[in-house]
Amino acid sequence: MPEGHSVIAVPIPELEDYIRGRTVYYDTSFLSTDPAFVHAHITLLGPWLANPSQTDLDTVARIMATAEPFEVTLATIETFPDGLIYLRPEPDEPFRELTAALVDAFPHCPPYAGEFPNPVPHLTLDRRAEGITPESVAADLHHLLPTRSHINRVDLQWWANHDCHVRKSWKLGECR
Repeated sequence: MPEGHSVIAVPIPELEDYIRGRTVYYDTSFLSTDPAFVHAHITLLGPWLANPSQTDLDTVARIMATAEPFEVTLATIETFPDGLIYLRPEPDEPFRELTAALVDAFPHCPPYAGEFPNPVPHLTLDRRAEGITPESVAADLHHLLPTRSHINRVDLQWWANHDCHVRKSWKLGECR
């Protein structure tokens, strides 16, 4: 299998055009040709298993089946101390609850490889650099914010150079 990693993520298609544009700017090798793949996402758990078993996939399906679809608003641009510019979803509790359930089921896969003990649900927009500030990002997104999204799907995304694609999707609140 090529080098890469899997992520269990909530797609936010309303911001896809902007995030695809940033992906093109930084590294076109991460631009997916998979029509189901949404670059704009909120990570629930990643990195996750590179080669999940059917039992692993069934466990995720059971977790997603217990969660009801919900509405979220992304309006406020914030910056982490490391310079990552992001949107925080409101409410963020449904994301935290799904992440907690996944971590309980897969304790050997801590969020962000354990780098952040209390991960903040977020949609990555960019990183502070020369000419890139929270204010410049806000100006670029002024016509899209606030963004409201109906969350009813979670994807298992594979991220690798020249091979970003969706491996599996689950509908929230739906038994399979």
